[in-house]
Amino acid sequence: MQPRPTAFWILPALCGLLTCAAAHADDWPRFRGPNGTGVSADKDVPIQWTATEGVLWKTPIPGRGNSSPITWGDRVFIQSSAADGSERWLLCLNAVTGEVLWKQSAAGAAAHAHPKNTLASSTPATDGDRVYAVFWDGKELLLNAYDFKGVQVWSRNLGGFVSEHGAGISPIVYDGKVFLADDQGEKVDKPAPSMVLAFHAKDGTDAWKAERKSFRASYSTPFILKSDKGEPELIVASTAGVTSYNPDDGAEIWNYIWSFPSHPLRTVASPIMAGGLVIANAGEGGAGRSLIALRPGGKGDVTKTHLAWEDQKSFSYVPTLLASGDYLYAVNDKGFASCHVAKTGAEVWTHRLGSDMSASPVLIDGKVYAAGEDGEVYVFEATPTAFKLLAKNSLGEGVMSTPAVAGNRLYIHGKDNLFCIGKAGKSAAR
Repeated sequence: MQPRPTAFWILPALCGLLTCAAAHADDWPRFRGPNGTGVSADKDVPIQWTATEGVLWKTPIPGRGNSSPITWGDRVFIQSSAADGSERWLLCLNAVTGEVLWKQSAAGAAAHAHPKNTLASSTPATDGDRVYAVFWDGKELLLNAYDFKGVQVWSRNLGGFVSEHGAGISPIVYDGKVFLADDQGEKVDKPAPSMVLAFHAKDGTDAWKAERKSFRASYSTPFILKSDKGEPELIVASTAGVTSYNPDDGAEIWNYIWSFPSHPLRTVASPIMAGGLVIANAGEGGAGRSLIALRPGGKGDVTKTHLAWEDQKSFSYVPTLLASGDYLYAVNDKGFASCHVAKTGAEVWTHRLGSDMSASPVLIDGKVYAAGEDGEVYVFEATPTAFKLLAKNSLGEGVMSTPAVAGNRLYIHGKDNLFCIGKAGKSAAR
C-alpha cells in the first residue's frame, strides 16, 4: 500500500489553478512535495548513480516504516516504528551529512497491518515552524506537533482507526491549519465514522471537522486547489467520492459521488490536478481499478454534471499519478509506465519497467524517477513522443516509500536506510 498507505514544482500550465502551503521554493514539506504534485523545480539531480558515486550518504533508519521523507532547509524528517511495535518514532536528520539530530518517541503496540503496510506508514508535514506527525499506536491515532529542536508542542488524540490493512494517513498544512482526511470503515457491522479534521497549527485546537460517509478505509492525502475566482478549496478523495471544502470553515463547496462497476474500492493514491481536471484513482489488491477525472467548480452535488472521463483498468491502485503539461505520467502497481492525455485519458504509450511499484513516482526536470519494491530506480523521460529509459539504478534494498526532492538532492527511504543522492560539492542547505 502506499504507504501512508500509503500515501502528491508547480507546472506553468497549472499556476492559475493550484496553490500551495507557504514554503521555501526548494523544500518538500509534505507527502509528494509542495501541494502533493510530486514535481520538483530542481535541475541538477543525478540521473544515474552507483553505490560509490552519487550516493552522498546513507543513514540506517531504526525499526521499520514506509514513511516518506520530507525536508525543510537543512533538515529531513521521517517516521518509523520499533520492530516489535512497542514504539513509534519521528526522526530529524541533517540534510547535508545524514546525521540523526534527534528522535522523538510515541507509545505503540504490535498490531495487524497489510504485508505492504507498516506501523509507521504516515508521512509527516511541516510549515517551517513545527513538524506534524500522525502516530498509530495499534488502536488509536495521535497527531503530534514538534518544534525543530524536537520539543513536543501539542498532541491530539484522534480516536480509533478501523481497517483490515492498518493505518497510514498523512497530514498537510495550509494557511495556519493542519488537515487530515480520516476516512474509515471496513467489513464490520458498524463502520467507524469518517471525517475531515482541521486543527490550528499553532496550538492544536479544533478549527473544524466535516463528516463523510464511511465505506472503506482510505489513505489518500488532500491538496489545495484554487478556484477560477481565486478562492482556495481543500480537495479530498475517498471511496465516498471527491469533495471540495472551504479550508477556512469546512463548508462543503461541491461533491462528486463515486460509483463503481461491482463494489466500492479504496483510495490509496492521492488526487492531483492535471489538464484542468481533478483526477482521483482507487483500487484494491485484486483487479479492481477506477479513475475519475472531474471538472472543478460548481456547487453541491456535481455527480451528473462534472465527470470529464473515467477509466476502469489502465491506472494504478497505490502509486499516485504525475502531471506534466497536457499529459499524465504513471507507473502502476505491476510496474508498467504509461503516458496519457490528461484531458481525455487517451493512452499515448505504455511500457513495462520490470519491478512492482508501491512508491509514487516524482518528476524532476522533465524526467520521471520511479522506485520499485525491489530497490531498482528507473529514470525515464516525461515525453509523449515515446518511452525512453535514461537510467536504471539499484539501491540494494527494497523501496515502498515515495522519494523527496530538495536542494538538487534525491532522498529515498529504503527498507533499512535513508539514501541521499546528489552531485558531490552541491550544497543541500537553502
